[in-house]
Amino acid sequence: MTAQFCIIFAIIIYLLMMILIGINYSKKNSNVSDFYLGGRKLGPLVTAMSAEASDMSSWLLMGLPGVAYLSGIADASWTAIGLAVGTYINWLVVAKRIRLYSQATGSFTLPDFFSKRYGDDKNLLTCVSAIIIVIFFIPYTASGFAACGKLFGTLFGTNYQLAMILSAIIIVIYCTMGGFLAVSTTDLIQSITMTIALFVVILFGTSVAGGTDAVIANAKELPGYLSMFQMHNAAEGTASPYSFLTICSTMAWGLGYFGMPHILLRFMAIEDEKKLKISRRIASVWVVISMTVAILIGLIGYSISKAGAIPMLEGSGQAETIIVRIADLLSSHGVIPALIAGVILAGILAATMSTADSQLLAAASSISQNLLQDFFKIKISEKASIRIARGTVIAISAIAVVLANNPDSSVFQIVSFAWAGFGAAFGPVVLLALFWKRSNKWGALAGMIAGGSMIFIWKYGIARLGGAFKIYELLPAFIFALIVNVVVSLATAAPSKEVTDVFETYLEQ
Repeated sequence: MTAQFCIIFAIIIYLLMMILIGINYSKKNSNVSDFYLGGRKLGPLVTAMSAEASDMSSWLLMGLPGVAYLSGIADASWTAIGLAVGTYINWLVVAKRIRLYSQATGSFTLPDFFSKRYGDDKNLLTCVSAIIIVIFFIPYTASGFAACGKLFGTLFGTNYQLAMILSAIIIVIYCTMGGFLAVSTTDLIQSITMTIALFVVILFGTSVAGGTDAVIANAKELPGYLSMFQMHNAAEGTASPYSFLTICSTMAWGLGYFGMPHILLRFMAIEDEKKLKISRRIASVWVVISMTVAILIGLIGYSISKAGAIPMLEGSGQAETIIVRIADLLSSHGVIPALIAGVILAGILAATMSTADSQLLAAASSISQNLLQDFFKIKISEKASIRIARGTVIAISAIAVVLANNPDSSVFQIVSFAWAGFGAAFGPVVLLALFWKRSNKWGALAGMIAGGSMIFIWKYGIARLGGAFKIYELLPAFIFALIVNVVVSLATAAPSKEVTDVFETYLEQ
């Protein structure tokens, strides 16, 4: 009882702190730009950690360790390598350009940037991209709510649905009140909490497992578990080849970064683009370290199960709770360890909340700003726009709660699908918008629709053919969308001189 009290106490203090931040920043939102982009006032540290915290989500602390626990290092490691490379390249080639270009065009949301970049007076790009954002952010947000439900359900034996709903309410409160500055500030705190959680778990877990030698010895007993070119099959106790095509497919996770609205918004919001180099270094180092530790937690978790300290976990649904079970084990060692366990679990909440709040904010801006005002030309005041955005956050959260109703859903699989959707629909458009002057609005529109549609077509149709077709849907959808964008752009009229002049002006900066 004492252990549970300490855990609950640490989590409550953490959640109250997040709400207070929301209340504090609610007083600083004087206009729409403040609510959505924080007035472009983010410093380099907050920009870096906010971008990566909003990116990693509960996938880092639950999904990735779960994959490593079940199948060994290959699948988890190639995914991590792809993400690390994608992170660095995104900061290197996209961050500065989209910061300058979005300011030059007066854009403060991604759909807004697309329309202004291409001189789309009818705002077709705004409409389509806003719809895509809502379509893919709802399941992405649902994955975060599901992670919260699993956390409390596993730890306290509470009702999954009730725990999920309460977590959603907390996220909605500080997101709707504080807007972008609140979200970015809490992301910084959450990234620090996530880092603490990762390192405490790996140190304690290694000790319980019997030391590093025991962890390695147990892993070596499983066929393919420590191989980068084989994957362990837990159900059959065998190893299957991890082919070059599968490696390329898995590393394609890195392509998703070019199309993530909540990450691109951080680039657009930094106060001084000259400090992006600092942000890039901080972000890249943190991503590599955090994902490496997350994978190690999965390996260590297996040894803890082997030692009998926690039960053997079967299936992705159970395996994704490994860090929760380790924290629960830690809490049984006294008051101080229990408080530390509370911080670890708060770290899982942090990972979930830092992504969910960013996604909700991006989706809200798509509805209130991009659809209502830009596309349908509805005239509303800035205060009314913020109120509509807050209402949209609540509505989307309600839908996400319904989608996350199944406690057996896999956080990793849900995130994988939503990540692919954004990467394919927006990634090629962003790259061509920033680097190719001849790209036009018809190519962008066709590429956007082609990429988003191909995600569904490949995952639920072509991939079922098996064999070489059973690859991560992001890779073929990204390539297809890129080709469509280029072909349609070349087949239709070139952009106007006004559009190309802005392109050339921003490149000179």
